[in-house]
Amino acid sequence: MNHSFILKAEWDGGRNSEGRMEAGQLRTAISIPKEMGGPGIGTNPDEMLLGAAATCYLITLAAMMERNGLPVKKLSLESEGIVDVTNNIFTYASITHKPYILLMEEASEKDLELARKLAEKAETSCMISRAVAGNVVLSTVPRIEKSGGDEI
Repeated sequence: MNHSFILKAEWDGGRNSEGRMEAGQLRTAISIPKEMGGPGIGTNPDEMLLGAAATCYLITLAAMMERNGLPVKKLSLESEGIVDVTNNIFTYASITHKPYILLMEEASEKDLELARKLAEKAETSCMISRAVAGNVVLSTVPRIEKSGGDEI
């Protein structure tokens, strides 16, 4: 079975112009970021790639932890994308996911270790990560704690 996703976009001019895009529930202005010499209006492809990778990773991790019955109290994520500029050529170099997993107080040491393994495995299980693997360096740096203070 295939799933189709449709994106529609409009662009108002040259390189430093702006546009609009929509895809499903996502509707936003788009332009080149200020850091790359653009107007910095709305979002840009670099943020959207990072957003796709991060949300895919987070949803995948949440589903894996649920399937394994982990007592999750809180799950959050910070992700960083690095774009390399060499000889005026822009290349998406790396994405690092930094999930924070807080397990309930009753979590065992086995649960803490399983959470760490799933945090690593979610990266290779995510559809977006698989799509960019080999072109972008992907890494995961999880922080896992148990309510009450234990951290691994």
